[in-house]
Amino acid sequence: RMESPTRSLFMEAPKGIEILAEAGNIQATCRNEMRLESKDGEIILEANKIKLPRLPKGIYSASGSKQKVYEVCICPNGRLFLSVADSGSTCQINSSVCL
Repeated sequence: RMESPTRSLFMEAPKGIEILAEAGNIQATCRNEMRLESKDGEIILEANKIKLPRLPKGIYSASGSKQKVYEVCICPNGRLFLSVADSGSTCQINSSVCL
């Protein structure tokens, strides 16, 4: 267990940091902002399911569209939202989610 109740906690290594839980879960919780950042590479989320349960849904009205397939959209400010998928992108940056 690593804990810093009054200050920041940093982990640095010249060749990377690996966190592994072979027989359980890994949970990260914070009060404000959690940031995953890669300066020169990429961030990979590799799993059978990736769930974002509180992701807001943008407003889109397709005539007769009753499907439950969504696309993940990103606002200029980095906020993610869902939009009902169609043959073309339905992501609109003027969505109320982006404001």
